[in-house]
Amino acid sequence: MIFKSKKEVLFVTLAGFFITNAIVAEMIGGKLIMLGPFAFSIGILPWPVVFLSTDLINEYFGTKGVRRLSIITACLIGYAFILLYGGMHIPAADFSPVQDQEFNIVFGQSMWIIAGSMTAFLVSQMLDVVVFWFFRQRTGGRFLWLRATGSTAISQLVDSFIVLGIGFLLPGKISLANFINIGLTNYTGKLIIAVALTPLIYLGHFLIDRYLGAEESHKMIDHTAKEEK
Repeated sequence: MIFKSKKEVLFVTLAGFFITNAIVAEMIGGKLIMLGPFAFSIGILPWPVVFLSTDLINEYFGTKGVRRLSIITACLIGYAFILLYGGMHIPAADFSPVQDQEFNIVFGQSMWIIAGSMTAFLVSQMLDVVVFWFFRQRTGGRFLWLRATGSTAISQLVDSFIVLGIGFLLPGKISLANFINIGLTNYTGKLIIAVALTPLIYLGHFLIDRYLGAEESHKMIDHTAKEEK
């Protein structure tokens, strides 16, 4: 067997969802959409899974698990940046359904998005870990919704403005007024999503308990909590 325990399978599964959705968010983040009077980056779509994965990894694998995975993900985003950069400089065939101009418009915007997101991603994830365990240690493991939603609320406030600042404001893609407007609306959207995800956090715990067994699951959580003290 490749994996020696259910714990390893669990980590790889959560990490897979975490990495995939983080990278997809970078690739599609250049498209802005309107929801009513508010503007959002389409990259907001995959982030709920990133939030959910982060909270579950935090709970079962602790600070080290999230930090290591965040660094690995940032490196993979950088790798995607290199591939896109190379792809933009290789001429398209005459019969290609996607020509250079179209390709570069979409992924050229992503170059700035990726630079901003890599910075924002690492800063927000490190902050998320600190806030998560701040609430976790002070509530004695109670109020799962508080540490999950609270850590996301604070970390995503920082994330929203860093990524927009580097990805859109610095290259002159949006005005300062739009930067503030989009930053606030994106943050509000992420906050609403974080609150809406609360039942899924509890569902995730339930499914992990079923997969690992309640005794093993609680043992992992208790062991992680002791390591974080």
